[in-house]
Amino acid sequence: MSCPLCVPPEPERILWRDAQCRVIDAGEAGYPGYCRVVWGAHVREMTDLAPPERTRLLEVVCGVESALRALLEPVKINLASLGNYVPHLHWHVIARFPDDPHYPDAIWAPARRQGSARPLDREALRAALVRHLGPGI
Repeated sequence: MSCPLCVPPEPERILWRDAQCRVIDAGEAGYPGYCRVVWGAHVREMTDLAPPERTRLLEVVCGVESALRALLEPVKINLASLGNYVPHLHWHVIARFPDDPHYPDAIWAPARRQGSARPLDREALRAALVRHLGPGI
């Protein structure tokens, strides 16, 4: 079985990348700026990485959080590293708003409301990521 994060079944909306990881737009309706930070090599857990690699991955996760906070001004950022369905190291970075479909619950809980449509300027998000993470490749 192939890993959908190693070989995505459809083209990803890559917002930023470097030699070790990439930031993709998760494209979840109702969640503007919902990003995934995906480690490039197929590993399952944080402890599979060498300490400098762990540091780099967390720097990228925090950089995405900072970029989303600066651009979208959410009331909260959720960070999650689950991998129950896809055992490839990745982090979910999710901007949260009181009018999103699941707030204040996790986005995987039953929806509480339809949620408000919030536009996302992907180019502005890319620029914010570069400001917080550097130019990438």
